[in-house]
Amino acid sequence: MTERSALQRRLEEGIAALGLTLPPEAVPRLLDYQALLARWNATYNLTAVRDPAEMVTRHLLDSLAILPYVTGATLADLGTGPGLPGIVLAIAAPGRAITLVDSNGKKVRFLREAIRALKLDGVQAVQSRVEDVEGSFDCITARAFASFADMLGWGGHLLAPGGRWLAMKGRRPDDELAGLPPGFVLTAMHALAVPGLEGERHLAVIEHAPAPAPRAAAC
Repeated sequence: MTERSALQRRLEEGIAALGLTLPPEAVPRLLDYQALLARWNATYNLTAVRDPAEMVTRHLLDSLAILPYVTGATLADLGTGPGLPGIVLAIAAPGRAITLVDSNGKKVRFLREAIRALKLDGVQAVQSRVEDVEGSFDCITARAFASFADMLGWGGHLLAPGGRWLAMKGRRPDDELAGLPPGFVLTAMHALAVPGLEGERHLAVIEHAPAPAPRAAAC
């Protein structure tokens, strides 16, 4: 069995365990992305994960685990690094306009090459601090990016009305809930079971707090 066929088997088994159905071309394109990341990583140190099989688990399957919770036509992936989860989501569910945001120049250069090489329509990479990004997005993803207070303090302006912020965490971040800025509310906390990955994984879903109901006029 070649290395790629072994990685494909690991990926396909993980996708099945997650209960996902992806487009027919998704698996080979995800493996093309992993191979490109591994090549660039040898020179530019884009990720601490270097073993290809671990990349499948820690990068591809970990990103795919949040796919059922992604909504809307536009998505911003903040602090995306080498495109996690943004590029994985773009391959797994094409057709959504995705903006990948990172302040690191070498990572953004890799993102732009990945977008070109993988022919990811509707995906763009922006080199910027989160607080300087402009726009409005139906869905925002952030993978181990910062605390709730910092994430929403820097990027809360990017979440469209009715939008959904998906914060990927390790341990259940109950201690961060008190730091939610005014105007935002935690609507769900999902424990994620990532195939082959030890340790806890959680997804916090944050939305705009509902406007208070108008007070009835006094008679």
